[in-house]
Amino acid sequence: MSIRLWLMTADCFRCGTGIELTEAQQREAQRLLEARDEARRQETRRAAATVRPRAARPKTARPDASHTAVAPPHRTETRPHRAPPKRPDRIPAAVPSGQWLRFMPAWLVSLIFHMVAILLLGLWTLEGPQDSLRIHLSTSVGYRDVLGDAATNDPLEDAVEFDDAGSTQPVELPVELLAAGNDPFAREKLDADLPKPTGALPDWNSLEAAPVRSARMGRMFAGRDPALRAGRLSREGGTSFTEAAVTRGLIWIKRHQNRDGSWSLDNFSRAPGCRGRCSGHGTAQSDVAATALALLPMLGAGQTQHHGVHAKTVDAGLQWLIKQQRSDGDLRGSGHGRSMYGHGLASIVLCEAYGLTKDNSLRKPAQKALDFIVDAQHDRGGWRYRPRQAGDTSVVGWQLMALRSGQMAYLQVPLRTFSQAGRYLDDAQADSTGGRYSYMPRGRPTPTMTAEALLCRQYLGWPKDHSGLQEGIDYLMDHLPDRRRPNVYYWYYATQVLYHVGGRQWERWNARMRVVLTSSQEKKGHEAGSWTPHGGFANQGGRLYMTSLAVCTLEVYYRHLPLYRPAALEY
Repeated sequence: MSIRLWLMTADCFRCGTGIELTEAQQREAQRLLEARDEARRQETRRAAATVRPRAARPKTARPDASHTAVAPPHRTETRPHRAPPKRPDRIPAAVPSGQWLRFMPAWLVSLIFHMVAILLLGLWTLEGPQDSLRIHLSTSVGYRDVLGDAATNDPLEDAVEFDDAGSTQPVELPVELLAAGNDPFAREKLDADLPKPTGALPDWNSLEAAPVRSARMGRMFAGRDPALRAGRLSREGGTSFTEAAVTRGLIWIKRHQNRDGSWSLDNFSRAPGCRGRCSGHGTAQSDVAATALALLPMLGAGQTQHHGVHAKTVDAGLQWLIKQQRSDGDLRGSGHGRSMYGHGLASIVLCEAYGLTKDNSLRKPAQKALDFIVDAQHDRGGWRYRPRQAGDTSVVGWQLMALRSGQMAYLQVPLRTFSQAGRYLDDAQADSTGGRYSYMPRGRPTPTMTAEALLCRQYLGWPKDHSGLQEGIDYLMDHLPDRRRPNVYYWYYATQVLYHVGGRQWERWNARMRVVLTSSQEKKGHEAGSWTPHGGFANQGGRLYMTSLAVCTLEVYYRHLPLYRPAALEY
């Protein structure tokens, strides 16, 4: 019986395949089976006739009715039928050369055939060894927060997977898991099509051999070390969604760098990587401020001029900034947007870049920038657009952050400058305890100026249990991030204040902040990875300003170590 006939008359025990025969095919199969049985019986009779009986015990053969030949029924055919080959009931001891297949049972041939097929399929589907650990990122987020009392009131659009080319694909993830801020992407097969070198995650293949860089940088910068960053991220409340948003934001910023290494607020779309495909230009004209704003999130992610996938981008930006510095350290730039805003931002960048790398070529420019801030301070302790002009809280905040970045990098800053800045904050506070602040002294308090002033107070030495700090935090908690009323400037400063304090208030704020920011990031077209300018100061700074501060806010988990809490630094 051939293999083909066996498959026609039985189900395959491996693949479960059965073939349904027509009535004519069934009759023909039955005829062939009966012919096979008759052939076997005749072969048996011939084999028995060749055996000689023993002389001692002769036996008389009795006729066996069961061996009577019965002619099988035949179907009328137009052509002669060739009888199947005759086969013995058992395989002879000596099989003629080249004819062993004829004597094998059909079930054995089928078994061998299926085993070979299964083996080939297994070899075909086996994957080779993984060269490295792959981490898939998703920017899909839910519209709930960790805590019920911090839930957002504005439902967000359906979760989508970030696609750099602009297409979106629904991601079927449980809302409960997304609401908890977990990383359910790890349980799903979700590829965000990220460029292989994202720069937003540590190089897991080289962690064991990576040198410990935290000893060479100020302690407050230690969380940016790639070997420490992932631990800080998960410990402080970040998720793969926030980190994916950071990665996309950095890529968008990189694409909009000008050929000379600078960036622009009012005309960033002229960059070779954009060529007019983005909207949302700002009204402010300050390439110094724009370049500093673009470099801040790069450095916040541990990307320096010597390390990281954006190293060339950072180096070009730093070199451009240094060329703009005047002999007295002035980095305000030129043109309509020339102000202490740009100088403060550029000073932060130079100090952080030096603190992260100890590059001697940056030490002198960074120190000169700090010296200019010290000389530009008003007698009442503040700063504003021009040197020695009576201050406002917004400009004061950027200058103080620059001075603190210089201290973190072990540069020289007079202590008197800090005490004078505290004097200005005393004038700008709008209550007796220091829990609320206004844009200028004797003005109306606002959440934005309160957040910026409280961060300054923290860096100037206020303890965690200071009554003014506690009242100010309660005030900020009454103004949680709301997508319907965006204010990235406020979110940037308030997020840092709450992060340093920690506890339940930080958890509530973070639960809202990370959902609002990640969900409002652009996910389509060339603008994917950026934030459309909305809210306070957004029309002046435009898309670049909005994106840079949003990314810095989402880097809060590792950008600086907390002031009031012990920070675990584990490799």
